[in-house]
Amino acid sequence: MTLTKEAPPRGDRRDGDEPRGSRVDSSLVLIMLLLVVVALQGPIREAVSTPVMQSWMTVFVAVMVQALPFLVLGVLLSAVIAVFVPASFFARALPKRPALAVPVAGMGGAVLPGCECASVPVAGALVRRGVAPAAAFTFLLSAPAINPIVLTATAVAFPGKPEMVLARFVASLLVACAMGWLWQRLGRADWLRPPARPESEGLGKGAAFWGSVRHDVMHAGGFLVVGAMAAATLKAVVPASWLQATADNPVLAVLALAVLAVLLSICSEADAFVAASLSQFSLTARLTFLVVGPMIDLKLFAMQVGTFGRGFALRFAPVTFALGVLVSVLVGAVLL
Repeated sequence: MTLTKEAPPRGDRRDGDEPRGSRVDSSLVLIMLLLVVVALQGPIREAVSTPVMQSWMTVFVAVMVQALPFLVLGVLLSAVIAVFVPASFFARALPKRPALAVPVAGMGGAVLPGCECASVPVAGALVRRGVAPAAAFTFLLSAPAINPIVLTATAVAFPGKPEMVLARFVASLLVACAMGWLWQRLGRADWLRPPARPESEGLGKGAAFWGSVRHDVMHAGGFLVVGAMAAATLKAVVPASWLQATADNPVLAVLALAVLAVLLSICSEADAFVAASLSQFSLTARLTFLVVGPMIDLKLFAMQVGTFGRGFALRFAPVTFALGVLVSVLVGAVLL
């Protein structure tokens, strides 16, 4: 009797093999896209050569070129802190009394580089290790707003205006400490969901480091592109009379840039260059953009919900936004 080897079912395939149909479909899509680009190269060239598009591309490229070095440096340093600095270090460094731990945690943000993408998981780790939530939330708000990378980027984006750097530092630190003290006095334990263990725990240091870098680059880089595109669109497409009308109204200008900071969700290492490009607006309005953005935006709200729970985020975020706007206006009136 002759034994014959059964052929595997047509649907079976070895692990790692890509279905043939999927490869064919991807190739067809790529070919069709290239054909469309070739066919429309004339109109595309004409559209890109228009004055509006030239202006748009100039602003977009300028913002990206200025911001990228600070973004990359901030992401690398943020990953170093998140992976190689144990959370127990913060627990030992902070005073036991929450009222004193709040300003110490706030000043800790001035010496530890990190973007807002990293500050939320670090704050979660602090709470899990027994640090008072008021101090952890103060660090969450101050670290991405007043760390050395952010302040250096602000100085580069606003040359000859050291008062802008000082105003950003003072306003952001005041908001962070005020929110910490407010939580200490009014916060309730049932509003806060205990943070879960992060996925990076249990991995090797190298794997956790590069995982953190990839995560932050994808998120922060993507939002930087969106922010640069928005800034370029405001400069090149929106009629100058509309922007000027908004900028000429002090109240409307501050509120408009505060809301824009929430919507754009730009990484704090790069937001100063976007703010600097909005030259129609007053320094106080742009200060509001720089104070509010690193503390509460769309991605931060989503991360806060995922880490501390919806009940916390729905209470913490609106108060942070309102206090950020109020303190920015007061500090801007004094320093700017």
